[in-house]
Amino acid sequence: MHKKKNSVIAVAGLALLIAVGVWFSTRPAEKKVSAPAAVPVQVINVIEEDVPRYVTGIGSVLSLQSVVIRPQVDGILTKLLVKEGQQVKSGDLLATIDDRSIRAALEQAKAQLSQSQAQLDVAQVDLKRYKLLTVDNSISKQQYDQQQALVNQLKATVLGNQASINASQVQLSYTQIRSPVTGRVGIRNVDEGNFLRVSDATGLFSVTQIDPVSVEFSLPQQMLPTLHDLLASTTPAPVNAYLGEGATGTLLGEGKLTLIDNQVAATTGTIRAKATFDNAAEKLWPGQLVTVRIQTALDRNALKVPPQVVQRGIDQHYVYRVKGDKVEVVPVKVEYQDSDLMLISGVNVNDVLVSDGQSRLKDGARIEVVKAQAVDTLAAAAGSAKGAAK
Repeated sequence: MHKKKNSVIAVAGLALLIAVGVWFSTRPAEKKVSAPAAVPVQVINVIEEDVPRYVTGIGSVLSLQSVVIRPQVDGILTKLLVKEGQQVKSGDLLATIDDRSIRAALEQAKAQLSQSQAQLDVAQVDLKRYKLLTVDNSISKQQYDQQQALVNQLKATVLGNQASINASQVQLSYTQIRSPVTGRVGIRNVDEGNFLRVSDATGLFSVTQIDPVSVEFSLPQQMLPTLHDLLASTTPAPVNAYLGEGATGTLLGEGKLTLIDNQVAATTGTIRAKATFDNAAEKLWPGQLVTVRIQTALDRNALKVPPQVVQRGIDQHYVYRVKGDKVEVVPVKVEYQDSDLMLISGVNVNDVLVSDGQSRLKDGARIEVVKAQAVDTLAAAAGSAKGAAK
């Protein structure tokens, strides 16, 4: 009986051992908990420096003086003395018109003046004689008065003849067409030998002043107080004109702000302004569209970072600041921004901020710095990328 009981216990123990062995051999392996991988990022240091602020707009180059040369008398164009594109000065002779008929009229007016003057001289001599004869009543008072009237009439005739001479001389001067302004001759519309009329709609050509020139541009009406301050300043506000988009385009000229319009455009909510440019190199051309960039202020000791450093949250801006091998989220305030930089507050000079790789970060994330760039290097790289895209 005892042997049978011992056998049952031995079999049960063996079954238990087999079950335990099977469980250990078939149980799933425990997963090892590993630390999260470091996120590769690029970083920059916050720089403190004086940073100018700018505002940009689209402007049109205008000539200070542009004149269409038209005839002031009818006649045949006998000679053109300038070429298309030639630089001329005020008073230079540009063209001549046939003046023979006007000269003939002038000579006739001079002859009539001589005739009237001779008649006046005789009448005045007779008047003096009549005046002496009236003393002893040798002639009647009526005869003397008639002679006085004749002298007055001849004087008026002489004045009329002189006026005719002056008018003919003016007409004669119109046969020599001179430039009223200093500038460049445009494309010619009429050739020598054509008959010109004062009523012709098109002139011979235009003369347009190229140096200096002005640029007219529009800015939002919110800029009006700033523009007033710039005009009131003792130092004229610098204005740069570019071909292309802002400072990344080709610099065409450097000028000064000279004028703002006397009213805001009601339909667009913009204010027009003008700047004057010296244009000796003739890079600015009347009618050309340019990008205008005006320095409106200078932020001293500003904290400067590239635009890609600052992230925008739901209700505020923030940056990732490096702290050891991790990052922390730091709220910041954007004081000013343009396409190349941002001025912020909320961080300190020389703080290390993440400039690339933020999409995989969160507060407290581990990082691995793979490359560090200075702010100026990043800005230059951004400018090169824009140039390549163009």
